[in-house]
Amino acid sequence: MTVLRVVFMGTPEFAVPSLQALLADDAIEVLAVFSQPDRPSGRGQKLTPPPVKALALAHHLPVYQPVKLRKEPDMLEALAGFAPDFLVTAAFGQILSQPVLDIPKYGTVNVHASLLPKYRGANPVQWSILNGDAETGVTTMLTELDVDTGPMLRRITVPIDPMDSAVELVEKLSQAGASILAGSLKDMASGALQPEAQDHAAATHARKLEKTDAPIDWTQAAPVLHNKIRGQQPWPGTCSSFAGQLIKFHQSLPPGHLAYDQVQGQAPRPGQIIGLVETGVAVQTGQGPLIVTQLQPPGKPRMAARDWANGALRDGAEPVFVSSVEPVLP
Repeated sequence: MTVLRVVFMGTPEFAVPSLQALLADDAIEVLAVFSQPDRPSGRGQKLTPPPVKALALAHHLPVYQPVKLRKEPDMLEALAGFAPDFLVTAAFGQILSQPVLDIPKYGTVNVHASLLPKYRGANPVQWSILNGDAETGVTTMLTELDVDTGPMLRRITVPIDPMDSAVELVEKLSQAGASILAGSLKDMASGALQPEAQDHAAATHARKLEKTDAPIDWTQAAPVLHNKIRGQQPWPGTCSSFAGQLIKFHQSLPPGHLAYDQVQGQAPRPGQIIGLVETGVAVQTGQGPLIVTQLQPPGKPRMAARDWANGALRDGAEPVFVSSVEPVLP
């Protein structure tokens, strides 16, 4: 049996199942792992290793953490020294240079969290939710210098539940990508799988989300705002001002949910609280009500929206969320 020699490049939780899948395959030998440098994390800002590094060390694999791989000759030399058949990337977080792409025998295979050519770019998972898609998926592809333009190896479709947040969908996609990764490598190496060129004319771009995307515009329709709240978790989040305080939103219910039968009437102003229902707070939007179920006031943990409203409305504040230009801070 021919054993494929692989160097894995990945950083966050999304990449962990892919590395696990390669480690579990007897026809694949993971030679080393490249990951982003350790970062400060948590309230104490303690230096914390990326999830992929932690898994690699648990399997006694050599780990390299370049700040910028393409600008570090010693790292390039170490990488070339492994003489890999494949480089595999999964949310590595760095753009690879041509000298890096020239190292592996067969090429560099990337695990991309969309059904290419749709959603090339930085935030494909988030945009699939923001746009209200019913499904998305994962594509294994050959990496080129241009971002996410390379030939495709395999694709797998994943349905999007109306309650899925970006965090939950990333987890589903990470498992889906892992399920097709090893087969993509083995079948390409054997010649059983031929890379398929993307239809560049059909390509769409998933731009990087910014802090300025966080404020809620209550004049938008309820389905749009529901998708915004769940699609922008955990970054950049969503927010709105209430009685001078910046409120972060964590969860809402999709319009059409049975809970909307409890909403009585409507309010004249977008952002105005219509009333409380069993599951949360009904807020008027530009088109229909939106039931918010979980939110977070300043300096407090995430909480049930109804519990928050019982206190906030008792204080006599005007029951209106105001669209704010101030973004949610990390």
